[in-house]
Amino acid sequence: MSVWAIGDIQGCHGSLMKLLDKIAFNPTHDRLWIAGDLVNRGEDSLETLYYLYSIRESVEIVLGNHDITLIAAYYGIKKSNPTLDSILHSSDAKMLIDWLRHQKFLHVDYRLGYCMAHAGVSPEFDLGMALRYAKRLEEKLQHPHAKTWLKAMFKEGANKFDRKASSIDIDRYIMSAFTRMRYCYGDHRLDFDQKGAPTEALRKKGLKPWFECENRAEIDLKIIFGHWSTLGFYHDDNVLALDTGCLWGGKLTAARIDTGEVEIVQVACDKTIAYL
Repeated sequence: MSVWAIGDIQGCHGSLMKLLDKIAFNPTHDRLWIAGDLVNRGEDSLETLYYLYSIRESVEIVLGNHDITLIAAYYGIKKSNPTLDSILHSSDAKMLIDWLRHQKFLHVDYRLGYCMAHAGVSPEFDLGMALRYAKRLEEKLQHPHAKTWLKAMFKEGANKFDRKASSIDIDRYIMSAFTRMRYCYGDHRLDFDQKGAPTEALRKKGLKPWFECENRAEIDLKIIFGHWSTLGFYHDDNVLALDTGCLWGGKLTAARIDTGEVEIVQVACDKTIAYL
């Protein structure tokens, strides 16, 4: 059995199939970890969901910001777009959305020594806090009245964790950290505006990648994340970044994580769109 983690797919079904063929993935005995953003912008979002749903017993998925946008579009909270319309107009829309709603924000495997969240884990959270707060979001997204709660998630939220804040503001912070985070300041405030690669100019402004933030809460597991295509592949003792910008003319990346040395396999994306 092998275990492979894959970065943001974003509806690039053809590239996903090429990558799975290249790593000889067999869902009867291998496992996939998907770091979120299964859909949106790529033309084959419906096919991507159908495939992952078909092998759902062999896949661990964490939700990304684009997956949350799809769920919100299903509820009429956010506007759809042509790459999501095929899902929303499908006769299986409810089945697929309900399946997505029951995915995680944080996946942990103590035996392998990894955890995975779409954008990473807030520098404020140790592993226990991260698990607790991820579960908090999961329960609310799975609730029969999830629509009302999710609508509140799209209002502007706090960039600093505050235990004394209102319940909904705490939820907004947790959601933003797990799905949208890239940079932080020295006081652990998160910046959700900067989308580019780390530069000296940004560092001089006090902005660092979240995983370099001073006094970040200690997590003994290596954190797998996606979301940051301009960062690209990055690997150190603490994190493994796998969004290599397939949709933006880059590649789709898989990392084998059940062996001593991380093995990287990549394929070029079938389709490319201009960077927004």
